[in-house]
Parts: sequence; structure tokens; C-alpha cells
Amino acid sequence: MPARPSLLLILTLLAPALHAQPAAQEDPRAQIASKIPGTHPDDVHPSAVTGIYEVSRGMEFAYVTADGKYAFSGDLIDLNANDNLTEERRRTARQKLIEAIPESDMIVFGPRDPKYTVTVFTDVDCAYCRELHLHIADYNRLGIRVRYLSYPRTGPNTESWTKAEEVWCSRNRNDALTAAKRGMALTTPPCAINPVAREYALGRTFDLKGTPAIVTADGEMFDGYVPPDTLAAHLREAPKR
Repeated sequence: MPARPSLLLILTLLAPALHAQPAAQEDPRAQIASKIPGTHPDDVHPSAVTGIYEVSRGMEFAYVTADGKYAFSGDLIDLNANDNLTEERRRTARQKLIEAIPESDMIVFGPRDPKYTVTVFTDVDCAYCRELHLHIADYNRLGIRVRYLSYPRTGPNTESWTKAEEVWCSRNRNDALTAAKRGMALTTPPCAINPVAREYALGRTFDLKGTPAIVTADGEMFDGYVPPDTLAAHLREAPKR
């Protein structure tokens, strides 16, 4: 799929339009949104800095002055609290997008009474995804419930994509996923109705750097494999949000 222009690039190209002063009686959010293609007023929010507005698109965030003269990208840090305010916004966005996916579209491995739930973007042919799944019983033993979403890194019309569809279309998806991650061939043909494309699109929205990508219940994301004990310790010590 062709890469979309970054939000900052769009803002740069539209700098002359953004520079125009908004009418005094109009909401600056509507004025800013009207100058950026595909942006709605609900995508524009006052930031923690007076006179600076946050513009969001998926996991991309940029900032625009209320007078439209300046735009910049990067993370906004609260130095007093040592908090990354932009990452907090990403967490919230991830959380909402994952919550919109019905759990019936996931492949779930979990203990009877889980302490934590994580959502993992996985590729059946990814070595570290296989390493994670090799220890799935250990995650479960530590109270971690793992919900898998498909993210075949090679994209549509590839062998990994077909395997993801075969897993989904199998009578027992959990067993099929385990078999596929062990390198075993599946005999179930892909079916027309499956969530692979939708979950892959979500992973692209999250700007995944690789797989596995582990997303916690509060939207924190880890790019890569995290051993069971390490993940359990992090979840146990993470502050409640």
C-alpha cells in the first residue's frame, strides 16, 4: 500500500492557508480543521500549552498555534511531571481503537481468572511471534490473557497472509494458530469472511515497527517480544490509569 503523506508534511504544504487569521467569532478548531484535508473539528483539541492546538490523525499528532502561523511535530513533554503528554494521547487512541474490535474477532489464550489482558499483533511466520507463543502457557500461568490480532507483515496476497486466513477459517483457531507457528501446513482453505484485512489495517494505523506488538489494556505498546516474567512484572508495577 502506498504510504500516506505525514501529518506534518500536510501542515507544511498548507502553511499559507493556516497563516490566515480566523474570524474572531469562529472556533479556532473549526478554522484549523477546515485547512487540513480529512480533518474534522473533533480531531483538533486544545493542548496543555495555552494557544497551542493538537491535531491528530490516527497515531500521528502535530501541533498548531491558534493564530495559524506555526505548526510543529514531536512529543509534548510535561517537564514538571516528567510525563509524555503525546504518548498519553496515543495510548488513549490505541485503547479506543482496540476496544472497537469485538473479541469474537480475536484468537484468545487465557487462564480462567486472568489478572491482566494484553492484545498482540502477530505474524505466524515471525520468529519472535513464535517465541512468544512457545511460552503462551507461561503467560497464562502468570495471569496474563493474550488476545491475538493478525498482522502478516508481508501484506496482502502473500504466503503469510494466506496462513493467517487459514488459521482463522479453521474449526479450532487456537490449535490452528499453534500449528502454524510450529511451521505445520494447514489444510483449511481461506474463507471469504475473516478479520485479517481489518486487523492488518489497524496495525498500519498503529504504525507498527514489527511483530509481535503487545498492547496493554491501557494502550501502552511494546514493539517486540517481551518474556513472560518481564511482562508480568511490568503489568504488576504499572500505575493504574
